[in-house]
Amino acid sequence: MEKDESINVLGEPLVTCGDDPVTGFYRDGKCNTCDDDPGSHTVCIEATGAFLEYSRFRGNDLSTPAPEYGFKGLKPGDSWCLCAARWLEAYENDMAPRVHLTRTHRKALEIVPLEYLKQLATDLN
Repeated sequence: MEKDESINVLGEPLVTCGDDPVTGFYRDGKCNTCDDDPGSHTVCIEATGAFLEYSRFRGNDLSTPAPEYGFKGLKPGDSWCLCAARWLEAYENDMAPRVHLTRTHRKALEIVPLEYLKQLATDLN
C-alpha cells in the first residue's frame, strides 16, 4: 500500500486530523490515502451530535465504542477522517459537519468540490 503524497486541499502539507481517537485509513492521525482506500477517508471533520446521529441512521455508527477494534467511539467535537462520499451525502442532506481544510487530503477533491468544503471550513481566513 503506497501512500499518496500528504498534501491537503489547499496544496500545502497535510496536517494531523486527530490522535484521540486516532484516525485515518492508516491510523496515523492524518487523512492519508492510497489506491487501497476505496472509501477515500480523506475529509477531516469536526463531529457534531447531529452528524453522528445522521451517520448512525445511514448505517455508519461512529459513536458506539467497538473495543475489539480499539475504537472508543466518537463524541461531538472529535476530529475524524471521514469518507468523502459520506461527507458529500451529508452535505446534500444539510447534515454535513464542519471540516478542517488543512487536514483534508487533496484526494477528497475527486469526490467533493472545494467550494462545498469551503462553505463549512473551520480554518478559512
